[in-house]
Amino acid sequence: MTDEQESTVKVHYICQTYMEKKTRSGGQVSLQLDKQFQYSTASQAQERAERELRLGNCIGADAYMITEDPSSDEVGEPTFLVRLGTVPEE
Repeated sequence: MTDEQESTVKVHYICQTYMEKKTRSGGQVSLQLDKQFQYSTASQAQERAERELRLGNCIGADAYMITEDPSSDEVGEPTFLVRLGTVPEE
């Protein structure tokens, strides 16, 4: 592998869904990560988030992208494409 190939930044497009979880004491409700899907394009991730929420499979969904530098294993902060329904604060 050449140095150029090793330093190529990878972009990941993620759809992440959330469900409600009630705590044992007090019946308080919190958000819980449910499913996570990875796609090759931003539009695929966004469409999946919209579909999951529309079908009632979750109470909230994020579609976002992150960058990864394979040479250092560093992952950047997420850049949100869409945030739908009930999601955690940024």
